[in-house]
Amino acid sequence: MILRDLSVTNFKNIPESRLEFSGKVNCFLGNNGMGKSNLLDAIYFLSFCKSFSGVADRLLLRRGEDFAILKARYERKGVDEELLMGLSAGRRKSLKRGGKEYGRLSAHIGSFPLVMVAPQDIDLIRDSGEERRRWMDMVISQSDPVYLDHLIRYGKALEQRNKLLREGAVDHNLYGAVELMMEMSAAYIHSTRAVWVAELSDIFDGYYNAVSGGGEHVALAYQSHLNEPDVTLQTLLDRERRHDEIVRHTSVGIHRDDIEMTLDGLPMRRTGSQGQCKTFTIALRLAQYDFLRRTTGMRPMLLLDDIFDKLDASRVERIMALVTGGEFGQIFVTDTNRTHLDEIMARTGGDYRLWRVENGSFTRI
Repeated sequence: MILRDLSVTNFKNIPESRLEFSGKVNCFLGNNGMGKSNLLDAIYFLSFCKSFSGVADRLLLRRGEDFAILKARYERKGVDEELLMGLSAGRRKSLKRGGKEYGRLSAHIGSFPLVMVAPQDIDLIRDSGEERRRWMDMVISQSDPVYLDHLIRYGKALEQRNKLLREGAVDHNLYGAVELMMEMSAAYIHSTRAVWVAELSDIFDGYYNAVSGGGEHVALAYQSHLNEPDVTLQTLLDRERRHDEIVRHTSVGIHRDDIEMTLDGLPMRRTGSQGQCKTFTIALRLAQYDFLRRTTGMRPMLLLDDIFDKLDASRVERIMALVTGGEFGQIFVTDTNRTHLDEIMARTGGDYRLWRVENGSFTRI
């Protein structure tokens, strides 16, 4: 899949720009705060209908403006596609594909697969399990719409159960109806996550060693209340019912799942150096790319946002060798250092484009 061109109006600090892209490598050079990452976020927004940074939609509008528009043309599976995203203050965002508006934005997820590597990825290691669940759900949902549907159903049922607990409801029939919905979706979500983590862990270890140069072993392990033998969600809910009534929220279930991340058998969040953590998260994203490429039948877009900071020259060299190889498709790279970008472009055999970015404006070099 290739993003041919993109028009941006009033998105973050970008007043108005139209860019035509190379099908292979696109590089953006500029100081911090100039708008390089904002352009990548616009591309990300068109795939996921939300910002990579997680901020509310209203904060994506350029200061002083009450609307933003993103318009893009793609080549997807040999067919030309057009997306038009509109944001307006106080109104629901609108996404049209080929001129037809989506009824549910969730139906769009996975149609235009994308992987973004950014400095914020350190949160996957250092933050709570919620961050890792969000990542897990985002990746699986791109290749499995049934999973996404179950995720939405479970979330709604969980919200209803927590509301009953907060209100001190005692009607067991109400709890029973909600918990049945939760259990039906939890079984599918749990089994899908378990298979995905096991599969990704093997791919991930290979990428980590390719970037680090070898000598270390990394692993991912799925942690879930439902990993207990012969246990169902209903069993767990019944067991913790009195506790949940006291604390007034649901304390067990797949909404508490996590992924254990280790380096040579030790927790990564406690033992990994800055360089190891950076290598770890980059390898995670490259493994994610490999998974999506195989499951969607498309080569996702790869967005690399300022990834070379805090890495030694040998690791930078190995990353550049990987991403410019034949396994990866269209790439978007930002950096403050032209040396890295020049080295990447030299590897492409001439199929690249370079822009200088200043205050939300993009000048082709």
